[in-house]
Amino acid sequence: MSALDRRQFLRLAGGAAGLAALPLSIQKALAIPANNRSGTINDVEHVVILMQENRSFDHYFGTMRGVRGFGDRFPIPLAGGKPVWYQLDRSLQQVLPFHLDSSKGNAQRVSGTPHGWEDGHFAWNEGRTGIWPAIKEAQSMGYYKEAELPFQFALANAFTICDAYHCSVLSSTNPNRLFLFTGSNNPSGEGGGPAIDNTNDDLGASADGYAWTTYAERLQAAGISWKVYQDMDDNFTDNSLEGFVPFRQAYEQRETAPDNPLLVRGLSSTLGNNSLDGLKNDVLTGKLPQVSYIVGPAGYSEHTGPSSPVQGGWYTQQVIEALTADPAVWSKTVLIVNFDENDGFFDHVPPPCAPSAQPDGSLAGASTMDDSSERRTVGSQVYDRNWVYGPGIRVPCYIVSPWSRGGWVNSQVFDHTSVVQFLEQRFGVMEPNISAYRRAICGDLRSTLNFANPNDEAFPALPAISKADADALRAQQEALAQLANDASLPPTQEPGARPSRALPYELFVSARVGNGSIELRFDNTGSQGAVFHVYDRSNLLAIPRRYAVEAGKSLSGSWTAIGNYDLWVLGPNGFHRQFQGSALSLPTGGAPEVEACYDSANGDLYLKLRNDGSGALSYTITPNAYFSTAPETVEVAAGATEERQRVLKAVGGWYDFSVSTANGFLRRYAGRVETGRHSISDPALGLTV
Repeated sequence: MSALDRRQFLRLAGGAAGLAALPLSIQKALAIPANNRSGTINDVEHVVILMQENRSFDHYFGTMRGVRGFGDRFPIPLAGGKPVWYQLDRSLQQVLPFHLDSSKGNAQRVSGTPHGWEDGHFAWNEGRTGIWPAIKEAQSMGYYKEAELPFQFALANAFTICDAYHCSVLSSTNPNRLFLFTGSNNPSGEGGGPAIDNTNDDLGASADGYAWTTYAERLQAAGISWKVYQDMDDNFTDNSLEGFVPFRQAYEQRETAPDNPLLVRGLSSTLGNNSLDGLKNDVLTGKLPQVSYIVGPAGYSEHTGPSSPVQGGWYTQQVIEALTADPAVWSKTVLIVNFDENDGFFDHVPPPCAPSAQPDGSLAGASTMDDSSERRTVGSQVYDRNWVYGPGIRVPCYIVSPWSRGGWVNSQVFDHTSVVQFLEQRFGVMEPNISAYRRAICGDLRSTLNFANPNDEAFPALPAISKADADALRAQQEALAQLANDASLPPTQEPGARPSRALPYELFVSARVGNGSIELRFDNTGSQGAVFHVYDRSNLLAIPRRYAVEAGKSLSGSWTAIGNYDLWVLGPNGFHRQFQGSALSLPTGGAPEVEACYDSANGDLYLKLRNDGSGALSYTITPNAYFSTAPETVEVAAGATEERQRVLKAVGGWYDFSVSTANGFLRRYAGRVETGRHSISDPALGLTV
């Protein structure tokens, strides 16, 4: 942490509470130093992937301090003037997120909701979002607090949580797991796709399976060791390799070719001892593969119905204990714990999808990269033609490793292909199935890890949970009544910041107002692509536009403005711009415009107040958060530009300023100036503004 010292961070984060005694096994996980020989990703010798089931980010962590949760001050605007928290059910009644309180009802056993291709798109509604419970049922708006998720919260507080990790497709389990196992859902259809449902999610005849290449096959061909740890009799059909022709052939020939590596490594819980017990045995005997996939049993998958959060927490704990059985192995290991999809549970952050197709076939937005493979065109029905695949709704993701200790948040945009991209970076085995769009927009997870000085991180607390206690709590909760949604106010989030990794974003949006129109230009001078979501608050029934801009590139879009305009722009990590005014009338003699510029070396913001008109203009700069200073008035002569610096070091680079003139002209700028140095998460999250 170079932008803020440790004492200043603790003050912002609410002190050092929670640094309590640890169970022995987790003390070991936090205390084992990283194998930091070269200070690069090459020090990682084992990557272990545990994908759990069906939870959204807000559903689990919307109340957690220091993540992009319910305290987000820039939510999606809904038609009717309310923010995204105010959803509508089938009777057009208002439904808000509500607490699944385990002291009052069956929180651990809340029912699941629809979570397929059709309902996923209808609820998302091309980005408009406002009818979530009408499509997904009332309990989809339920969320937990730390009391219901003690292990999950503590795991995030001990290691690193990603608050911009999205599932890969707006659909169910198997399509999403296919992105993890192959980098794609085969949009061309040449291998039996596009996969949009749970077809081929179990063993079957090889003549009926998928035929595109899996990443496991590429690892095998490259000589990189890999294995799936599972119980073949109870893996909840979550091992997507079972749907592919070569694996089905290997299973069909298991009697005559029992040593086929696709069978032994991918489809066995007895051969090679591939169960969870086998994971610990491989750790202790020095046989842990370079790449491991863990597929849990149904009862501990965290899926609604067969499982519960408390049981999923216990299973994750067992994985950690197995991996730390040999400290030397753990010192070289990265454990990625993610979730395949959101079930139907609500999340408020717009997913970074490719632009939607409008009824006339044109796109609502644009991309600088080829995004054609992100829309359903092969074998589609009329009603879903050109529906985008994803990325989908935010889901939880923890990075658990000696390189990720300290309770960090990482807010770079990721999806399931990011896991494959991380494996590419470490082992050099490329996956051509990943689309150009995903590669541009979704990072490769390297920013979640500290390879420079990993052994200097703090060691927060992580509580233990026993299998007996987890199962007993599930049974006790099952006997309680279904919780009712009695929320009348939007949910709140615990205030305070947490340490936040440096991000690769440097984004700009500028405006040019003409007679009856406004044009926005989107520039990306960072090192990672980004999606700009634009909501026209003068017409929120319109499909929101999305502009996907690669690093080093730009795009423009224009809107007809019959009178007033009000454009609301959202981007990664709280990036926000608002452009409001009139395209027909301007202050007398004036032609106002504003530009925001960054001093990336020092983390400061510059506001350039421009007057292109023939008369003087009076600007007002108002801080909306982070600073308690009074508004500043700046006079700008005709044809002149005035510049004002805002020093942001004391607040970790965060800013939120409005610049206005008379007659309704307003520009709002919010986000974080990236310097390449680690900082803190948004300190205004959870605060009443």
